Amino acid sequence: MTRAAPGLALAATGVAISLGAHRALPALAPLVLCVALGIALANLLRVPAAAAPGLAVAGGPVLKLGVVLLGLDLVFPDILALGFRALLVVVAVVVITFFGTRWAGRLIGVSDNLSLLVATGFSICGISAIAAANGVIDAEEDEVAFSVALVTLCGTLAIVTLPPLQGVLGLDDEQFGAWVGASVHDVAQVVATASTAGSLALATAIVVKLTRVMLLAPLIAGIALHHRRAGTPVGVRPPLVPPFIIAFVAMVGIASIGVIPDRLLIRIDDLRTVLLGLALFALGSRVNVGRMRQLGIRPLALGLISWLLIAFVAYAGVRLAWS
Repeated sequence: MTRAAPGLALAATGVAISLGAHRALPALAPLVLCVALGIALANLLRVPAAAAPGLAVAGGPVLKLGVVLLGLDLVFPDILALGFRALLVVVAVVVITFFGTRWAGRLIGVSDNLSLLVATGFSICGISAIAAANGVIDAEEDEVAFSVALVTLCGTLAIVTLPPLQGVLGLDDEQFGAWVGASVHDVAQVVATASTAGSLALATAIVVKLTRVMLLAPLIAGIALHHRRAGTPVGVRPPLVPPFIIAFVAMVGIASIGVIPDRLLIRIDDLRTVLLGLALFALGSRVNVGRMRQLGIRPLALGLISWLLIAFVAYAGVRLAWS
């Protein structure tokens, strides 16, 4: 633990700066800032050698603990209250977006790991889903950073572009909220987008969005199974169901029975942000900007394709289930 202290302290400094900037300018997403600070440190200055063990801890066990705590935002009754048709639409949106993005990635020549990260982030819950997927496949750090940049860019565009389309597309407030929850990537981006249409839209968007988040567990388990079958060398194969995903589902169960006080849940929410911030700073600190430039325009094209795909499929689903 002593060896990890310098790196964890460095990452904690990055998180503190990010949270301070977010408080001063709420539009600045703290997790994105953590990645950006890590990248800036690695490419403008230098990551101290003594920080390496701690940054490895932050990018590994700390990351997985942050994903586990995400499960406390979900409760089964709210998910079931959507009804069968709506649940089917949410599942269809995730499945079509994930596999459609994977297919598009192969078509335009994006690397397998990068297209998988983009597909997971866009279909489920943005940065948190990318972090969870990377916990299984261990992609290159610049691929992780590019994926984070893409979901941030497209999620920000959604905040600006979706609200004006509500009237154009003839969506009432509940339908608009369902569309936002089914198509926008990060939870904070969902809140920002849906709140423009009022409380009904916001409540619907949050429930639909968190239902998508629930699908993180089977998706990550499926990715782990695929990598086992793909011939990963014995001894480094991921488990059939990663333990942190089992813990994630357990957290959903705990949240569903309501044994944790609301005030404590707020504190846990803050802790989760810090843990994911530590992890994303660590991932950013291993990014080589020169190689990111070498990735070219194809990943950007893939992100835009995935964004348009999920928006279209979610809209069609809302028309079917919330008519």
